[in-house]
Amino acid sequence: MLKVGLLGAGRIGQVHAVNIAGHTRSTLVAVSDIHAEAASTLAAAHGAEARSSDAILNDPGIDAVLIATSTDTHSDLIEAAARSGKAVLCEKPVDLSLDRAQRCLEAVADRAATVMIGFNRRFDPNFAALKASLLKGDIGKPELLSITSFDPAPPPVDYIKVSGGLFRDMMIHDFDMANFLMGDAPVSVSAVGSSIVDPRIGAAGDVDTAVVTLRYGDGRIAVIKNSRRAVYGYDQRVELLGSTGLLQAGNMLENTVVRSTVDGVVSGKPTYFFLERYMPAYAAEWDAFVGAVLDGRPQSVTLADGIAALALAEAATRAARTGETVPLQG
Repeated sequence: MLKVGLLGAGRIGQVHAVNIAGHTRSTLVAVSDIHAEAASTLAAAHGAEARSSDAILNDPGIDAVLIATSTDTHSDLIEAAARSGKAVLCEKPVDLSLDRAQRCLEAVADRAATVMIGFNRRFDPNFAALKASLLKGDIGKPELLSITSFDPAPPPVDYIKVSGGLFRDMMIHDFDMANFLMGDAPVSVSAVGSSIVDPRIGAAGDVDTAVVTLRYGDGRIAVIKNSRRAVYGYDQRVELLGSTGLLQAGNMLENTVVRSTVDGVVSGKPTYFFLERYMPAYAAEWDAFVGAVLDGRPQSVTLADGIAALALAEAATRAARTGETVPLQG
């Protein structure tokens, strides 16, 4: 049984708490949060204790920690957990700074502990099935990837101000998905971004609408589209054109009813919130982490994977700001 400490009792921490406590091979021992009441409430809901982060990290009886704190604490907590011999599953991104994230990788390189980064979309059943079909050779060599990721509404501007920007906060999931599906790193990044959804986002120095093009050394292309506003729901789609066919993964809909009349054909809208879409993915992610720690299975998303996605986010941020194509180091 994997004994787990949860660092962070916010919205995503609450999701993880359910999966930790509900898994047959893990148990939630303790919860910490900068807001003591939030930690106490979440801990009590799952039969755990509320403790400080230091107490969790220094407890030899805790085998693993899940880091769901603010991004600016991630690298420090990963390093502290690894030093204490604990396995780590850390929410994305590794850090807001690529340099700091790379130092984190260097600091834990000689540690034996498992360190996974929480890019849960790799575990979405639809995207995972698309990847499996690709690996089987069903469409030949992938040549053109299109990723659509639209939120139903923007987050509060106070969050935008500390998020690191759309490319690091939102599109970083899509950068990881591109790396996951294309199986290689691009050689250049170009990007355009605008603030057209909410002028306050622009005033905060961020964009809310963006398109990024990734170019690969063999000529393949990936295009990523992000928007903070899709009034019809949470729009998450992947389309991959290969040399012998096409793979598509569409949205999860509110229901499967389709009404066909003389006026037209109407179906359910996409689910509205990311938790509705990705709850199965979070559960599968946790199961993969438990398997990596207890059974020695390969880590599904490594710390290096997290840094690779962050490198693309940083390059896209620069490309959107300067209007130049940014080359990437090989």
